[in-house]
Amino acid sequence: MAGRAQIWLTYCGSAPAPAELAARWNWDPWLLAAIAAATAGHVLLASRDRIRDVAFAGLVLAALVLFVSPFCALSAALFTARVVHHLALVFVAAPLMVILWGEALQRASGSLTIWTAVQALVFWAWHAPALYAGALSHDGLFWAMQLSITLSSAVWWAKLTRAPAAGAVAGLLVAMVLMGLLGALLTFTPRAIYEPHLLTTQPWGFAPLEDQQIGGVVMWAPGSLIYLLAAMAILFRKLFRMPTAETVR
Repeated sequence: MAGRAQIWLTYCGSAPAPAELAARWNWDPWLLAAIAAATAGHVLLASRDRIRDVAFAGLVLAALVLFVSPFCALSAALFTARVVHHLALVFVAAPLMVILWGEALQRASGSLTIWTAVQALVFWAWHAPALYAGALSHDGLFWAMQLSITLSSAVWWAKLTRAPAAGAVAGLLVAMVLMGLLGALLTFTPRAIYEPHLLTTQPWGFAPLEDQQIGGVVMWAPGSLIYLLAAMAILFRKLFRMPTAETVR
């Protein structure tokens, strides 16, 4: 196990030491070409919709930070960085996709209940040690991880925007509990379970178990909190909605 960890090579490259991080940009020509092509397509098909333009710019920025910048390499070294990466897919990239392509995403078959289960299952599955290790050792599985987490979350958010307030709040609270449960399990697991990080965290001042526990706390607290805040916002809007002219009549 240790021998494999020493030569672990992820899509983002080998795990960097702190002194190497600033130089570890990912110049994958296929990735850069895909981002450039998507940008060109958006410009050519622009509808002069400022909100959509800002959302697309945000999506491109997220892609550059997560997959091109040195943060990509950092996520090969630290499980905590990988957790932040995955939360960014769920809470940044996916909602931006809803702004851009919400109608198409809403047409996906299945109810909000089904997609709440699908989204959670996908997220949990990729954090199973065997699948996680496979994704960090095979480029095809790596992109399957990224796309499935992002797309399942995007469809879920799209379904959420069309759901009644009660259903939306219920979906958010279930997602919060499931995210928190996974984070808690990772926090309290008594041993390091992610092979790709067994020998990569020490240069950063963490034992593998400490890194895993910090990642679990990040998933458990901030990750769950975002769902809770969204549910509270929906409840607040429902309970304290300002009366309109029609409701006054």
